[in-house]
Amino acid sequence: MTEKKAIIETGWNFDNSYARLPKIFFSNLNPISVKSPKLTVLNNSLATSLGLNSQALQNEEGVSVLAGNQIPKGALPLAQAYAGHQFGHFALLGDGRAVLLGEQITPQGERVDIQLKGSGPTPYSRGGDGRAALGPMLREYIISEAMHALGIPTTRSLAVVTTGESVIRQNGVLPGAILTRVATSHLRVGTFQFVSEWGTVENLRVLADYTLQRHFPDVDDVENRYLMLLHEVIKRQAELIAKWQMVGFIHGVMNTDNMALSGETIDYGPCAFMDTYDPATVFSSIDVHGRYAYGNQPSIAGWNLARFAETLLPLLHVEQDQAVKLAEDALSDFTKLYHGHWLAGMRAKLGVFNEETQDESLVEGLLGLMQKHRADYTNTFRALTSDAHTLGNKDLIGSTEFVQWHELWQARLGRQIESKASSQQLMQNNNPTLIPRNHRVEAALEAAVKQGDYSVMEELLKVLSNPYAHSTEQADYATLPGPSTCTYRTFCGT
Repeated sequence: MTEKKAIIETGWNFDNSYARLPKIFFSNLNPISVKSPKLTVLNNSLATSLGLNSQALQNEEGVSVLAGNQIPKGALPLAQAYAGHQFGHFALLGDGRAVLLGEQITPQGERVDIQLKGSGPTPYSRGGDGRAALGPMLREYIISEAMHALGIPTTRSLAVVTTGESVIRQNGVLPGAILTRVATSHLRVGTFQFVSEWGTVENLRVLADYTLQRHFPDVDDVENRYLMLLHEVIKRQAELIAKWQMVGFIHGVMNTDNMALSGETIDYGPCAFMDTYDPATVFSSIDVHGRYAYGNQPSIAGWNLARFAETLLPLLHVEQDQAVKLAEDALSDFTKLYHGHWLAGMRAKLGVFNEETQDESLVEGLLGLMQKHRADYTNTFRALTSDAHTLGNKDLIGSTEFVQWHELWQARLGRQIESKASSQQLMQNNNPTLIPRNHRVEAALEAAVKQGDYSVMEELLKVLSNPYAHSTEQADYATLPGPSTCTYRTFCGT
C-alpha cells in the first residue's frame, strides 16, 4: 500500500481558509517530528463524524499524522498569532505549542479546525519547549468529552499520542504527548486583540468579516454587521457561562486568549468540577487571588467581552464617541442575558416549567443552605431529582431550614399545571448523575501515566458519556472522595 493511498483512505478532506488571511495572522510551519509516536487513545465516534477512518488513523501512517511526523494531503500547517490579558495583564501570545493542520470539511459540510497541541516550538513559544506532558493532554481529553456529553459547547479531543520523548516541568521529568483537538475554530478574543494592537484597521475588518462568514453567516443583511458580531458573541458567551455554572465547572484560566468567539469552551488547563458548593472555589495553583473562582466566572466573561468590544471600536462607527456608546449598550445586555439563561437553567434543575417572581429567591435559598452545610453541588440536585434524600448531605437534608425550603419548593411545583412525573423528567434532563470527579480523573491519569494502564480512563469515559442516565450502575462514580487534609490543586501543564 502506498503512502498516498493510505492517507486518502484516512478520510482527510482539508481546506485552509485561515491560511488565506493576511500573513500577520499566523506563521507557516510544520510540527516538529517526534522520536517514536504511539497512539494511546482515539475517539472513534468523533472520527466517524468527521469523515475519518478510525482503522486508518491507528496504522503507522495515521499515527504519524497525529504525531506531526507526517503532513496529510491538503493540509497547510500554521501557528496562529494572538494576544491576551493573562490574569488582567496584556501580552503578546500566539500558538506557542500548537499547530493548526487545517480545516476538515466533514461529510455534513461542516468546517472544523484540526490542531495538534504539544507539537513543538513555534515563533510564539516565548522560550518554551513547545511540548506537552501526557497527563495534561489526557485531562483535556477526559474533560472536553465529558463537557460534550453534558451538552456544553466545547472543543473536542480526537486522539492522544505519546511521543517517546520526555518533557521537563516543575514536577519533574514527564512523558511527552500530543493531543489532536477539534474546534469549530480557534478564533479568540485574543486574536482580535493582536490585530487591534499590531495590525491595521483593514486587517481588523478582514478578521471581522472572516469571523462573521465562518460563525455568523446569517448577519450579512444587517445595517451594522460589526455591531451584530459583537451582539452575537455576547449572546453565545452568556449562554455558555450559564451552562458552566449549571454543572459546577470551573475553567481556571479565563484569560481573553481562552475565550473562543464560537462560544465553545476551549483550553482545559487547570480546570475542575466543584464538589462542595462554594462560590469562592478555586482549584488552579496559579490563581492565587481567586480571580477566576467559580462565582467570578460571569463577571470575568463580561470583562473579557469588554476587551473584545474595544477592538471593534474602529469598525462600529467613524465617530469614536458613538462607537463607544454602541459598544457599551451591547455590553450592557450581557448581564441580563446571562442571568436569564442561569435562572432558566436553575428552574429546570428544580423541575419548574413556568416563571414566578419569587423563583430566584427559591433558588438562592437552596444555594445558601448548600453553602452553609457544605453540601455537594451535583449530589444535592441528584438527590432532589430522585427524591432520595439519603443521597444528599445529611446535615443539609436533616436541617429545619431545609425542611422549610422543601415545603416552599413543593408548593411552587404545585402551582404549575405540569405533573410531578413531568417535573421529575425535566430535572433528570438537567441534573447530571455524575461529573468528572476530581479524584476519579486523578486516578485515571495516574494509572495511565505511571502504569500505562488506560482501562481506568476508558471506564471513566464510558460512564461520563451518558451523564443524565440516572442509572444504578453510575452510583459508584457519584460517590465523594474521602476526607483529606490537602486542598485539591490543578496545574496548567505548561
